[in-house]
Amino acid sequence: MEEKASPPPQGCSKPHLEKLTLGITRILESSPGVTEVTIIEKPPAERHMISSWEQKNNCVMPEDVKNFYLMTNGFHMTWSVKLDEHIIPLGSMAINSISKLTQLTQSSMYSLPNAPTLADLEDDTHEASDDQPEKPHFDSRSVIFELDSCNGNGKVCLVYKSGKPALAEDTEIWFLDRALYWHFLTDTFTAYYRLLITHLGLPQWQYAFTSYGISPQAKPKGSEGCSKPGCF
Repeated sequence: MEEKASPPPQGCSKPHLEKLTLGITRILESSPGVTEVTIIEKPPAERHMISSWEQKNNCVMPEDVKNFYLMTNGFHMTWSVKLDEHIIPLGSMAINSISKLTQLTQSSMYSLPNAPTLADLEDDTHEASDDQPEKPHFDSRSVIFELDSCNGNGKVCLVYKSGKPALAEDTEIWFLDRALYWHFLTDTFTAYYRLLITHLGLPQWQYAFTSYGISPQAKPKGSEGCSKPGCF
């Protein structure tokens, strides 16, 4: 079945899309300057696809991730803004399909001439503290899967913290930035998905959860002094 882009769904007339987007389409469509709110509809995953993924990767998929894929095999929603006579793509919310929920390994890391080696990254990895969980490892201690490539601005990852065979209750959601440093996002996929929707898929929003924050170039004009998620 081919994926197809839905036209701007006024009020999101399809109940399953309304549930999937937590009603955010209505907010976007009623916002001045916002245009081309688009959801690429994807069919639900079949249970055997989830079972095959679990067997292939020797990992038990968390229940909330399973439920998400049984509703839609991936997610992609975009929206644009109109400035003068120009339409500029701005928001993008995405979750990989099961077939693209692939393990992040050394061969799939950024291949830059001066990129740090896995050994360098491990040397820089701090152990867990009272206010920060232990960061993922690039060796057999962790199993890491890419949920979203963030349009090249990093990677949102589903991380199994105990290696294989990996259990569903040992998962967390982390952000791997372009410099290959880890930043904790949420304990569960459900909590991450709510963050994704709350931030409206604004460019580089995941960097709000890093010590250096969102770059000035990525901040929408007029957002100075606006601390609420989704301000634009």
